[in-house]
Amino acid sequence: MNTHQIERVAERMSRSAHCVVFTGAGISVESGIPPFRGADGLWSRYDPACLDISFFHNHPRDAWKAIREIFYDFMGRAEPNRAHQGIARLEQMDIVKSVITQNIDNLHQQAGSRVVCEYHGTTRTLSCTGCGRTIEAIKADLTTLPPGCADCGGVMKPDFVFFGEPIPEQAAQFSREEAGRADCMLIIGTTGEVMPASLLPPLAKDNGCFMVEINTEPSAYTKDITDVFLQGTATDMVSALVDAVERGKETLPGP
Repeated sequence: MNTHQIERVAERMSRSAHCVVFTGAGISVESGIPPFRGADGLWSRYDPACLDISFFHNHPRDAWKAIREIFYDFMGRAEPNRAHQGIARLEQMDIVKSVITQNIDNLHQQAGSRVVCEYHGTTRTLSCTGCGRTIEAIKADLTTLPPGCADCGGVMKPDFVFFGEPIPEQAAQFSREEAGRADCMLIIGTTGEVMPASLLPPLAKDNGCFMVEINTEPSAYTKDITDVFLQGTATDMVSALVDAVERGKETLPGP
């Protein structure tokens, strides 16, 4: 671990006016959630077509079988790790102003982060494809698939973005605004390959933002827009940053 780099980033974050965190699947790997892509990714075990919106409408039961296994039987048991907790701590210290996450696992919120934009939606709620009724996923009966709407009998769909669906406008607008306001952005655990989310860090960079990247391997951002690359696991690097920020605050002169 490069202590000088950690101290440099911690100091820059501490004096930033609007620090934004942008996270991908890599931040949740240490919570036991595999990424979708790569040799050990979920797409090596499941057909990506199960999350295609046309397939969902045409074959809801088959789609729901995979959705239940991936997102409710498996991911639903995951707990926040030290990286999620560290980001929440930085928000408590009024350093991190918002989190933009590509993940739908709710771990940022469970860790205590309050300003979280779920760019790809959430698994926490389901909406009826017929009448639009929304319910909490924990209240849905997933023993019979597909789950049906209690009001109209329509098929319930998780409120995350399927392939072929647009990004919800509120999330898209909030994310663009935050990327535009950011003077420091912490990119964690993303390859930078998933469109259109991958366009947000370059938008921040174009506005003069200081870009910090935490990844175990270089990403599509590393050579092009990253100012400081902290190579390592999300838990180790975020924990080191939190410790450095707290040390810096302890050495500040009193009022």
